[in-house]
Amino acid sequence: MQAGTIGTPLSSSATRVLLLGSGELGKEVTIELQRLGVEVVAVDRYPDAPAMQVAHRAHVIDMTDPDALRTVLRAEAPQVVIPEVEAIATEVLAEFEANGTQVVPTARATRLTMDREGIRRLAAEELGLPTSNYRFADSLAELRAGVAEVGLPCVVKPVMSSSGKGQSVIRTEADIESAWDYARSGGRVDRARVIVEAFVPFDSEITLLTVRGSNGTVFCEPIGHIQVDGDYRESWQPATLPDGVLEQAQQVARTITDALGGWGLFGVELFVVGEQIVFSEVSPRPHDTGIVTLVSQDLSEFALHVRAILGLPVPQPLRLGGDGSAAASVAVLAQGAGVPVFSGVGQALGVPTAQLRLFGKPQVAGHRRVAVALARGNDVEQARQRARAVAAALTIQLL
Repeated sequence: MQAGTIGTPLSSSATRVLLLGSGELGKEVTIELQRLGVEVVAVDRYPDAPAMQVAHRAHVIDMTDPDALRTVLRAEAPQVVIPEVEAIATEVLAEFEANGTQVVPTARATRLTMDREGIRRLAAEELGLPTSNYRFADSLAELRAGVAEVGLPCVVKPVMSSSGKGQSVIRTEADIESAWDYARSGGRVDRARVIVEAFVPFDSEITLLTVRGSNGTVFCEPIGHIQVDGDYRESWQPATLPDGVLEQAQQVARTITDALGGWGLFGVELFVVGEQIVFSEVSPRPHDTGIVTLVSQDLSEFALHVRAILGLPVPQPLRLGGDGSAAASVAVLAQGAGVPVFSGVGQALGVPTAQLRLFGKPQVAGHRRVAVALARGNDVEQARQRARAVAAALTIQLL
């Protein structure tokens, strides 16, 4: 694909992008692609996923099935493939990349970051970045040995999962077996391997959105966030850091993203421990905590991602509201089974500076994020209070 040239959708000149994973983040990526006249094909494992509702076409397949993935890629012949989830047959992406298809950011980066083992070994063992002490385990016995080596408390996660699924904290030896069972049930694929990490006594967690584009690397302002069981609940921007820590965070983020290569936005997760940065994880795609950028910056993380992917210049995003302002987001969750119906939307949007994103997920089964509340304020505390008020005004019924 020639950088700076975009065709017309549904024509022979179309610039065609295929999205692997069509959830709420993929929906925002699709909208930004369509703003620039890109033809978008959305793919996921279930029908009517959020991005499918705004894409030109959609396919429902098991993305871990190499044959199914090859069939769709051959039929659509996209110039660009954007993986939006971890559970993908990455060997197929490597095949198509070798034949000239652009994979975002690269097929290698997608493979390394699709499981926690690849990215942790790259960060700690090859790049020498500061991380927590860790071990990998393929059985309950190996997990017990790993816990003994890293010490208590510690965190156990499937090597391949997202949104906190399968993640738990082991505080005593009595917790080990239940943590093993939960990790096995929470992984994205049928793979028993887990990572056990020493608990980091951090002061805060941040996401540093890092964009690699044709004009170099750009950093967004740091995002603070709260997670519950590894799943995002609130985020705000900017996060306050001790003197000198931001430069350290940017250096860690630049090191890991340069090693992964390619163009696009990366969500780099970091722990702040005193005046030190400890690397946690990186996603080669927009990050759920970065949803706050929909109201905090002139260019959201999704717009930045799309510009970088297409080889267009990526500017330093500007804070909306100017210096001294802040923005926040609060995840809205539904529990149960059925089709969500939202009440209280008018009351929610009556909160000053309020915005809402209702994701349009066709079904809820269990515990799912179905919307996000957004707001700005004169400072972080006011922004967070407003975003919480927006979320609290909503009532969700599952039909």
